[in-house]
Amino acid sequence: MINKLITKIRQTGAPIVVGLDPMMKFIPRQIQEAAYAQYGETLEGAAEAIWQYNKGIVDAIHDLIPAVKPQIAMYEQFGIPGIIAFKKTVDYCREKGLVVIGDVKRGDIGSTSEAYAVGHLGKVQVGEKSYYGFDEDFVTVNPYLGSDGVKPFIKVCQEEKKGIFVLVKTSNPSSGELQDRLSDGKPIYELVGEQVAAWGQECMGDGYSYVGAVVGATYPEQGRILRKVMPRTFILVPGYGAQGGKGADLAHFFNEDGLGAIINSSRGIIAAYQQEKYARYGAANYAEASRAAVLDMREDIAGALAARA
Repeated sequence: MINKLITKIRQTGAPIVVGLDPMMKFIPRQIQEAAYAQYGETLEGAAEAIWQYNKGIVDAIHDLIPAVKPQIAMYEQFGIPGIIAFKKTVDYCREKGLVVIGDVKRGDIGSTSEAYAVGHLGKVQVGEKSYYGFDEDFVTVNPYLGSDGVKPFIKVCQEEKKGIFVLVKTSNPSSGELQDRLSDGKPIYELVGEQVAAWGQECMGDGYSYVGAVVGATYPEQGRILRKVMPRTFILVPGYGAQGGKGADLAHFFNEDGLGAIINSSRGIIAAYQQEKYARYGAANYAEASRAAVLDMREDIAGALAARA
């Protein structure tokens, strides 16, 4: 799957992943009203609004980008109907040829981690048959329980030729409370990066590992360090746009081949119509605003990479 992701990045010229993280405050009123007319102001109504909102955005941008990243918590808050909307979103994005990164941040030990890995990336056995559950292409994984929590995912990745992105240095302001603490003279995020590079040796694609890393755009200097620590690791970079990251911060996340990183923007794309820059589109044309925001993001990143060269 890492080979497919790289191929699609080259085809689109856009090392971009759009975070499909819907919140009701982002969804235009006309979509909410149509969903409530059908299902009432219920969890089912909210889930239908989320699904229709996502579909409109995906239809508008799928030809511009290689990947999407739905954050499962935004769907789980609506219970079972929300989970159904998550699954419908995953399936629709794959139908459109997009690589799907499930932002699930799972991590546990033993059979629990195995079940997470099977449920999101692999097949579950039911009698003599087996079935995919959510069937994402990649998922995000929390490594802080150690190898016990990560290796079940690596095993499924090897079987299914899928991948994971391991949390290394996250984009949130308080990440340093733990991740920046020193151990044996190194920050913990660097030690985790070294472990990710080692895990990655177990399942390599043509040039990059199926085991990727998450490193926030809001920490460009740490990104520079981790790029050297993990030379064959693809880095998923959240924090662009709404969290303050910009193209100029991103060049050091990439290798000399122009690959090695994919930059995430969530509400900066999916709620672009609510920004002053794209307000001219209005709520009726929210998807077109998202498309314009993707084009601007692609130009910003390309400019940063060109300046580095």
